[in-house]
Amino acid sequence: MADMRLIVAGAGGRMGRALMRAISETQGAVVIGALEAPGSDLIGKDAGVLAGLPANGIEVSADLWSLSANADGILDFTVPAATIANVAIAAQRGLVHVIGTTGLSASDMAVIRSVTARAVVVQSGNMSLGVNLLAALVKRVAQSLDEDFDIEILEMHHKAKIDAPSGTALMLGEAAAAGRKISLDKRSARGRDGFTGARNSGDIGFASLRGGTVTGDHSVIFAGPYERITLSHHAEDRMIFAHGALKAALWANGKKPGLYSMADVLGVGDI
Repeated sequence: MADMRLIVAGAGGRMGRALMRAISETQGAVVIGALEAPGSDLIGKDAGVLAGLPANGIEVSADLWSLSANADGILDFTVPAATIANVAIAAQRGLVHVIGTTGLSASDMAVIRSVTARAVVVQSGNMSLGVNLLAALVKRVAQSLDEDFDIEILEMHHKAKIDAPSGTALMLGEAAAAGRKISLDKRSARGRDGFTGARNSGDIGFASLRGGTVTGDHSVIFAGPYERITLSHHAEDRMIFAHGALKAALWANGKKPGLYSMADVLGVGDI
């Protein structure tokens, strides 16, 4: 079977470089394009060299339409505006679009869903295999424990991260809310400060920490009467996200149009 031909969006960023390295280590996939924002000083640079690999002759470009002429998929860990700009082109070209971008709004997700009648999209707030298994466990535990157990989500990331709570924390919150059959938007508690009053029973709380070079730590705490259950994941290297995204792309290649998640990739969507 021919190798899956992939474009890496945000090729000059930390995740873009990790994706380039992951593809170089994986059979069945090959990089055929590297994308950056118009005006980036990385345009024209060799994508392999940027990733700390030998030169591969692939120059960074800002023209997704041209890059995608002979591609099968795009790995997209950028920013919401860039991802949404890529969605229409990826759908028109029939690319598998793997989206790991965080900070997507409800309107952004509506745009993504609008193309899935004719395009294959795998979207997740975290592409780590371990985190997605954690989310399945969180949903199952939330189903089993009633509102006597308060749910709190604690996350920490490096000091350069620009969104909070993290996409992963929100994904875990959605898993907990699904287990409880409630709306996270209506039952989310964030930014406690000052005289807040007692905790509302049934809310899902979030706390975000930022500092240093932390790749990503997430804990979901079920705090009940006289006991606590804590489910945690600690990311040690962003390569786990790159390898997860690549697994998602290879899994999605040839699938019917639709919006898929990493739970689908791992076969735990029915938990």
